[in-house]
Amino acid sequence: MSTVLNVKNLKKVYGAKSNRVTALNDVDLEVERGDFVSIMGPSGAGKTTLLNIIATIDHPTSGVVEIGGETLTKMSEDDLSRFRREHLGFIFQDFNLLDNLTVSENIILPLTLKKIKPTQIRRKLSEVAGNLGINDILDKYPITLSGGQKQRTAAARAIINNPTLVLADEPTGALDSKAATDLLRCMGRLNTEKHSTILMVTHDPFAASYSKRVVFIKDGKFYTELNSDGDRKNLFRRIIDVLKSFGGEDNDVI
Repeated sequence: MSTVLNVKNLKKVYGAKSNRVTALNDVDLEVERGDFVSIMGPSGAGKTTLLNIIATIDHPTSGVVEIGGETLTKMSEDDLSRFRREHLGFIFQDFNLLDNLTVSENIILPLTLKKIKPTQIRRKLSEVAGNLGINDILDKYPITLSGGQKQRTAAARAIINNPTLVLADEPTGALDSKAATDLLRCMGRLNTEKHSTILMVTHDPFAASYSKRVVFIKDGKFYTELNSDGDRKNLFRRIIDVLKSFGGEDNDVI
């Protein structure tokens, strides 16, 4: 397999000299094509900072981020904007849908901006909507949807452009247990059947148990990682054991 994401010696420091906070300290991470990786750790461990830098939303103090063989840390703002549109897909906790557009219009927005031919857009829309089970809501507006339907719409928008990497930031955080399970199953199918490469930040061990690999960071540094043996329940138990090793009550470390 080829490497999609390569993070090397990543460091992020906030604040002035008199009040500096090191959010990330010499972090390394590799994600292979077709992998599904979850990032976990205590509150303040640096999970969101890491995701934001990989997403080109934030800039590292030092270190290198490469996606698809391109070095993001050497790009100009214009090049980063282009790269984000063409190579990254995003699934956010708060959905980020446009209320004045229908579900189908929200999903195809990345293709519309690239001026893809209508016939190709219709074909891609039909494919992703079918994969995520939302064919019956394509003409509806976000305000009429449940949280689970909104998140599956956001997931469809994230993958319709066949991105190099899909970045998910607490995608189940605003969902009830059934909607969360439905979304995670859909993400699992996208990974196994469509070979989508997914990097997900989550505090939820249940969500992380759907991934193939779980990477833990603590105090801005790599802590440990777990690889799935195909038994999701077993991975869930192992995740809980690692979270307990951080110390404190379970709800403080996850």
